[in-house]
Amino acid sequence: MFSLSNGLSLLRAPLALMFLSQSIIVRLSAIILAMFTDALDGFLARKQRTTTQLGAILDPAMDKLFVFIALSVLLYEHQFEVWQALAMVTRDVFLCIFGIYLKLSGKWQAYQFRSIRWGKATTALQFLVLILLTVKVVIPAAAYSIFFLFGFLAFVELFQLVKKQSSKIQS
Repeated sequence: MFSLSNGLSLLRAPLALMFLSQSIIVRLSAIILAMFTDALDGFLARKQRTTTQLGAILDPAMDKLFVFIALSVLLYEHQFEVWQALAMVTRDVFLCIFGIYLKLSGKWQAYQFRSIRWGKATTALQFLVLILLTVKVVIPAAAYSIFFLFGFLAFVELFQLVKKQSSKIQS
């Protein structure tokens, strides 16, 4: 089912393209609007009771698209190093590994996709770092290590959800 909240999620794709602009104001506006639509789409879906599997996949996919495009532009401009960009997407690597696990274990169909606490925390931190990089704040290299921690914690949380969902199915 397509809903207003799913439409708000889809808005992050053209917002990501705004990052191609050289203007700091345009880039900051894109980040702030992306953050706003991210918060608003989830709020509306819960309030209007229109949460769907599509929305559970579309929302984080649009967040990732936005972040990947912004990181690519900043990397192209040499705003930071490749390893730092890779650190920022550690959670997404863990998510891919988790998806492979679900598929290989035959649990993909039964798994109820939903947002997770450490996924949201990582996205918020990614947006914060994008803001800081956009306004040319130099972030200490060690600060990027928190992305490794958040990625690992998201991975653990996902496996806890599988265990919880499996026990509900068996009950």
